[in-house]
Amino acid sequence: MDHDQSFMNLILDYPRESIAFFAPAVAATLPPDAEVVPVREEMLKERLGERFRELDVPLLVKFPAREVEAIVFDFEPYAEPARFRIRKLAHYCLDLSELFGTRRVVPVAVFLRAGEAERELRLGVEERTYLHFRYERCSLAELDAFAHAESRNIVARLNLMNMARPKEATVGLYGRSLRGLMELEPDSEKRRKYLDFVEQYAGLTPEERLQWEAMQPTEDIVMNYWAEKEQKAKAEGKAEGKAEGKAEGTLRTLSDLVQRGLLAAEAARAELDRLVAAGEVPELLAADFRGRLASVH
Repeated sequence: MDHDQSFMNLILDYPRESIAFFAPAVAATLPPDAEVVPVREEMLKERLGERFRELDVPLLVKFPAREVEAIVFDFEPYAEPARFRIRKLAHYCLDLSELFGTRRVVPVAVFLRAGEAERELRLGVEERTYLHFRYERCSLAELDAFAHAESRNIVARLNLMNMARPKEATVGLYGRSLRGLMELEPDSEKRRKYLDFVEQYAGLTPEERLQWEAMQPTEDIVMNYWAEKEQKAKAEGKAEGKAEGKAEGTLRTLSDLVQRGLLAAEAARAELDRLVAAGEVPELLAADFRGRLASVH
């Protein structure tokens, strides 16, 4: 399981939400009109050469409406705190400072598991400190899952299964993580992508999977959101071809949920009938999907 790659993708897909969740103290000082953009990998390779590391995730926060210098956030994901090297992080932050000609660099270390990691670095002698380096630290395993269970930040909701929780709360929090994904992510391809992310870290036992299926109502997490999204698309006058593409994306996600055991076939059929009746899925597409559902028991 490539944890570093998973979190790199998460931060690049949701840069603003990542700053808000992983570095809340700094995020609270950013104005609403701040623009967050990933730093191009090609630029880093060209300027940093062999010192470039692919799993570092720098984000540039710009303030187009203000005469304020940009801020560079450097996110470093670590599965194990024991892998963390504070000097390596300090060195890379100095590289970014030189590259962008700024002292406004915010290092952020994200730890998947609990454990000790060096918190600060001081270089100097007894009487004087010549370099004092610290970083923003987020240890997911030390966060309370219940405190984020209804968060409107999608990065928080996707990481509920990485947070501290009682064993008996696993299934309920798993459902809240999925519900957050469906409510907060409008893009069907990203919903499919981050279903994998939630599954990757959920690690449900067969017993917990059965418990989840038994808890699942027929109008579960995937239902209301899709209806609202399709209605909004129609109201905005989306082209028919694009609407059909959205319908296909909806059916692909619905199929994924059934195949993974996250949605009962009966509930999927009921949702399909509702989508067709509402004119949100063409009957031709629905007929093909019904045929595939017929083989699911």
